[in-house]
Amino acid sequence: MNKQNKLLLIDGNSVAFRAFFALHQSLERFVNHNGLHTTAIYGFKNMLDKIIEKVQPSHILVAFDAGKKTFRTEKFEEYKGGRSKTPSELSEQFPYIKKLLLAYGIKSYELENFEADDIIGTLADKAEKQGFKVTIVTGDRDLTQLTTNETTVAVTQKGVSEVEEYTPDHVFEKYGIKSEQIVDMKGLVGDNSDNYPGVTKVGEKTAIKLLQQFETIEGIYENLDNIKASKMKEHLVEDRELAFMCKDLAKILRDAPIEVTVDDAKWPGPIEEKLRAFYEEMDFKSFLAKMNVPGNEKTTLKENKLSKLDYQVLDKEGLNKTVIERKTTVSFYLEMSGENYHQAQFAGFAFKNGETIYVSRDVELLKEKKLKEILENKDIKIDLFDGKRTFVGLKRLGINLANVDFDMLLVSYLLDSSDNNNDFGKLAQQHDYFKVASDEEVYGKGAKYQIPAEDAVFFEHLAGKVQAIEELKESLMKKLSDNKQDELYFEIERPLSLVLGEMEVAGIRLDKDKLEEMSSKLKERLTELEQAIHTEAGEDFNINSPKQLGVILFEKLKLPVIKKTKTGYSTAVGVLEELRGMAPIIDNILKYRQVAKIQSTYVEGLLKVVSQKDGKVHTRYTQTLTATGRLSSVDPNLQNIPVRLEEGRQIRKAFVPESADWEIFSSDYSQIELRVLAHISHDKNMQAAFNEGADIHANTAMQIFGLDSASEVTSNMRRQAKAVNFGIVYGISDYGLAQNIGITRKQAKEFIGRYFEIFPGVKQYMDEIVAKAHEQGYVETLFKRRRYLPEIKSKNFNLRSFAERTAMNTPIQGSAADIIKVAMINMQKMLKEERLEAKMLLQVHDELIFEVPSKEIAMLEKFVPKVMDQAVSLEVPLKVESAHGKTWFDAK
Repeated sequence: MNKQNKLLLIDGNSVAFRAFFALHQSLERFVNHNGLHTTAIYGFKNMLDKIIEKVQPSHILVAFDAGKKTFRTEKFEEYKGGRSKTPSELSEQFPYIKKLLLAYGIKSYELENFEADDIIGTLADKAEKQGFKVTIVTGDRDLTQLTTNETTVAVTQKGVSEVEEYTPDHVFEKYGIKSEQIVDMKGLVGDNSDNYPGVTKVGEKTAIKLLQQFETIEGIYENLDNIKASKMKEHLVEDRELAFMCKDLAKILRDAPIEVTVDDAKWPGPIEEKLRAFYEEMDFKSFLAKMNVPGNEKTTLKENKLSKLDYQVLDKEGLNKTVIERKTTVSFYLEMSGENYHQAQFAGFAFKNGETIYVSRDVELLKEKKLKEILENKDIKIDLFDGKRTFVGLKRLGINLANVDFDMLLVSYLLDSSDNNNDFGKLAQQHDYFKVASDEEVYGKGAKYQIPAEDAVFFEHLAGKVQAIEELKESLMKKLSDNKQDELYFEIERPLSLVLGEMEVAGIRLDKDKLEEMSSKLKERLTELEQAIHTEAGEDFNINSPKQLGVILFEKLKLPVIKKTKTGYSTAVGVLEELRGMAPIIDNILKYRQVAKIQSTYVEGLLKVVSQKDGKVHTRYTQTLTATGRLSSVDPNLQNIPVRLEEGRQIRKAFVPESADWEIFSSDYSQIELRVLAHISHDKNMQAAFNEGADIHANTAMQIFGLDSASEVTSNMRRQAKAVNFGIVYGISDYGLAQNIGITRKQAKEFIGRYFEIFPGVKQYMDEIVAKAHEQGYVETLFKRRRYLPEIKSKNFNLRSFAERTAMNTPIQGSAADIIKVAMINMQKMLKEERLEAKMLLQVHDELIFEVPSKEIAMLEKFVPKVMDQAVSLEVPLKVESAHGKTWFDAK
């Protein structure tokens, strides 16, 4: 046999489905400039590269299904009848997968009335007879029946990134039967995916046991008298015809009337011009870049070689001997071995000064005068990646970072808020820069994460980072300028990153004794609820076990079954909410879950993260995560302390000021998103309500319900009007509003219609912003923050509708987020200018939290509302409400 005779057969439909669903969560990201989704194409291409590199085939063919109707559906009408319709986002990609194959020089084939499996089975048989080694790639284990000594079936795992290789030995090891018996097993068991039933009550284990004893379905029926289990024998007798039919349906043909030969599948290799054009059409920039590597003829199947950089390794002795010129701009990168930069170990640093790159593992060198003076010099611009992380890290070393100029992470985020990748190399690649590897490639991921011990590997990576920062600065800053986002970066995001850094370093004190007291009380409360639930159930059981809970609720107590899952009854919150009021046990279970969540996530969770050094928690604000520009908080999340339940509100009592004679001071923007809506919609009626200082929700209720005065508005009317007001901000549907406030969909539709009659400017704004988003592909806040909406061009109604609602909401929510950011910057400036001891500690959405000496309370009551009110000039006034007390709880 010629060692070059290797045939690769690919199940096109199966692999495309796998690739699509593996990247389904990234659907919004994988869209080209024409609005075409590219997830399946991207995943298919990656699979091709990996399997070609491994198999080194001489011949390749990709088989596709020709349609839903085949000879099998003629035999059994319900064959594959249970499958849901292929998502339009996937079906639109199939022609382009075939176009990709053409560019690769790969033959594809489909045959009317037959499946891809039959094409593969037939061509594999022909190839074996011609002395070929065959590899079949599929996501469907049915094809393992084709396994022979000459044919390996590689079944994709985890999307298409890994495969499990089935040989005859592996099939026997896994199932205890031969590969040719797989079709008999399918006949007995049936196949849910292909929608044929098999024999009643015969599962895989039973089928294997029978086949080990009698070899085939035919053998089983010839030996029915030897089967002792009467019930199984009864099912086999009753379903005899079904068993043989299902085996027939499961059997892959090896003699289909295909018109393609093994010679037709000979693979000449990729066609570079076609491949380049295809990548350009798909916006596959990273693949294009790999093709452009000089001297790399088959770049589509190889890794991009990173260029080697010259760098100087610094130690203390070398630093003393080195003359470092004072350049006006320096690129700097501080490496730490973990995400939480408040605690992570320092790994090393790199900086580029002029033409020289310096690297070191010894971060203590940064404290030396020669380097410290560079970082703390207000006249030297520091270009970096993630200014806040670097600021906090250097602060831990006793260094005050003075003059950040270019923050690559922040600028990239502003250019496209959906590209919120914190991996340096991956983010660089999003900007067509491929000279630096990703952190994941160099350091690993998750449990495998580790800073390389080899200096050459580590230092090359650090050097690549500072080189990338320098080389990307000009192009990214130009894009920022072209987008008119300079002010957003220089006046808001960049200064804010340092304000946030100072807040994080300051931290907020936690009263551990108070938390432990709460923990004890919550445990008592949980015990009380547990006893009540067990009494109502009439027996003890594990409340945290969905299976046991399902049996109690739906079998013992006979409550109506709302939803079932693969493992039994659903006891999710939504299901329990629907059952509320039907039995006392439901309310107690919901309460139990809420209290248990508060206990484990917040009380115990906070106790775990209190610093042993200063008794404080130091959260991290993620500035580049949300598409709207809102800040989020992690390790711990202090923006998510529950306030609806009394037990949750009590947690705020544990947040206290640094000293006994200090207080917690809170200032909160009132209804800021509705005020922003009034401004950007220019709606006269809404503006009038705010300008007159009216209760906007009561005012809306009066209008919707046709009342003459606010005194006629009931609390329920106001609640419903409030839901409409805020629902409109989020582009709520009549269905959503009906669910929220417990009315019919018809009533909700009437409410929304009346709302738009009362506030016509709001309706006009929403129509115009959606039209604008369709036209330009993005929307902006008042401060030019952009959010790109590729789904606005989707052919899928649901995705397009979601993008339209996002277009309505983003300018409102994003502008509100920008306003509070401006307020924070101005507030920090005011505290320093007035030389106050007060510190800004937290931002919780529209609220700012300070710790203040009692003697400065009066000053803050004067300055804080003034500064927050003047953060931006709107057509309606901003309103700030402040309070203070001995704990965060008291400052509400």
